[in-house]
Amino acid sequence: MTPPDPPPLTVVHPGEGRTGDLGAIGVQFKLWGHDTGGALSVVEHPFPVGALVPPHLHSFEDEFSIVLEGEIGFRSGDREVVLGAGGYITKPRGEYHAMWNAGSVPARMIEIISPAGFEHFFREVSELIGDPETAAVRGPALADRYGLRFAEPDWLAGVIERYGLGTT
Repeated sequence: MTPPDPPPLTVVHPGEGRTGDLGAIGVQFKLWGHDTGGALSVVEHPFPVGALVPPHLHSFEDEFSIVLEGEIGFRSGDREVVLGAGGYITKPRGEYHAMWNAGSVPARMIEIISPAGFEHFFREVSELIGDPETAAVRGPALADRYGLRFAEPDWLAGVIERYGLGTT
């Protein structure tokens, strides 16, 4: 009996990967679902000073984040933490969470998404971002298709004020 062929090897060197603009933050695609048999995808997100990813909920996937540079604040449910380089956090599906640059220098993190698929939402948003009228019309349907929900919880104003978000 012949053993099955090993899966293809995917190599992404530092700085490689398609990039895009998501509005408040950027995205650099590292591993797509087709690279991992659909198990997960990996992206990097640069967070400029003052950046806020507003509260949202994922219906289909969990996210795991690793801070590479700077300080990034996370709020998931009623838990809030600021992590520096080397910090890890899980953000489970079905729970509203937000992220922001909590420091005075640009920050960067790796996002592991499981199962894969949500990386295509990032791709589609980055393709829409240059056309605000189209984004306003197609954005809600796009979010709905990917099981993404947004909210404005009571705690959001306090986070914005404490960290001076959206002011730079």
